[in-house]
Amino acid sequence: MIAVVHHPAYVAPAPSRSGYQWNKNGLVRDLLLQSTAVLTWHEPEPMPRHWIEAVHCPDYVAEVIEARVPAQKERRIGFAVTPAVAERALAVPGGTHAAAMLALHHGFAANTAGGSHHALAESGAGYCVFNDLAIAAHRLVAERDAGRVLIVDCDVHQGDGTAALTAGHPSIATYSIHAEKNFPARKARSTLDVPLRDGVGDDEYLAILAATLLPLIDDFAPDLLLYQAGVDPFAGDRLGRLALTHDGLARRDGWIARIAAERGLPLASALGGGYGHDAGEVAARHVASILALGTGYARACAGTAAGAGGSRTMQPPSAQP
Repeated sequence: MIAVVHHPAYVAPAPSRSGYQWNKNGLVRDLLLQSTAVLTWHEPEPMPRHWIEAVHCPDYVAEVIEARVPAQKERRIGFAVTPAVAERALAVPGGTHAAAMLALHHGFAANTAGGSHHALAESGAGYCVFNDLAIAAHRLVAERDAGRVLIVDCDVHQGDGTAALTAGHPSIATYSIHAEKNFPARKARSTLDVPLRDGVGDDEYLAILAATLLPLIDDFAPDLLLYQAGVDPFAGDRLGRLALTHDGLARRDGWIARIAAERGLPLASALGGGYGHDAGEVAARHVASILALGTGYARACAGTAAGAGGSRTMQPPSAQP
């Protein structure tokens, strides 16, 4: 079974003049319900305010909760912060934290929202209001549910907000593999940044991912992975500059799941970016990602159990089905 976290507030009415696809989270939910996968559904509690304020400026948190975000900050976010958007902004980090807690008990869990990696201390940005990844990681460490958290960000855009909000934290590390020339123009410094040239395709991407992520996991030795599973490295994505195919995205997610499972690392995923004129097509990419992660993790766990006592060699993702 795949543990899935969803909150009704994720499906918020679209603010006026918003370029963000507000129906995406509802479509992800509906497509998962229509799938043949065996799922367990979990509704999270909204993130308590003091945990959001542990990462974001209290004044900005108040502006969001009270739906009075200044116009210049709303422009940076990309939409107006209405009361419904504010409710969603509280629910999403609660969902990412809930997915992490489920992963600690079950191995893998997915949030059907989140991955809001551009939000900064005093403002949101790039369709991100609060940074659920940074908030969840801080709470997990502070409450000693995890000793060391590695945030793995495979969105096509750099996780600048996550890097900035966790910089210097000894128990949180950040990895970002992204298109070098894409948003944001001014990059932050992750624990490890892997900038890619435009047009990188499946095999090159997956080889670079393996060559850079595995040493970081070995060096940092996390006991939980928070995975920003953006599907915007897809060649047809409206805001991407890379050239992965559907198969390449599936291989990426299956490999992430396998390295986590085979190393005994709980894995929690957040939705991340995915953009296009057809919301159904974008939602289908996200659903394929969740299912690839869940099935990949389960298969790897089964293989590890079957091969207990023997040696196993990790293949690079380009060589795996």
